[in-house]
Amino acid sequence: MARVCEVCGKKTSVGNRVAHRGKPKYLGGVGTKVTGISRRQFKPNLQNVRVTTPNGTHKTMRVCARCIRSGAVTKVVRRAPFQLPSSEEVDKLLAQQLKGKGKSKKKK
Repeated sequence: MARVCEVCGKKTSVGNRVAHRGKPKYLGGVGTKVTGISRRQFKPNLQNVRVTTPNGTHKTMRVCARCIRSGAVTKVVRRAPFQLPSSEEVDKLLAQQLKGKGKSKKKK
């Protein structure tokens, strides 16, 4: 499996690893010197994510973090998130509790 984002096509890119020595001038030194340059790879931050496809099915895809954060893919919701009840539901529950307290009195 290639290290490529299935949504945007982001893949491994190459660059240089630059090694320095010395103290920077802004810190009071005489400046930094480059002691070595070697090739390196920049790898994308890929995640295996279960995604809801446009036709409603679920599929596991290899997607980069930028596509997940930007909303380019929609993750599968396994359980509905917790939501506070609306003000009408709260009023109904309180009314039921108040009615129940009034009826609970027993005569001896």
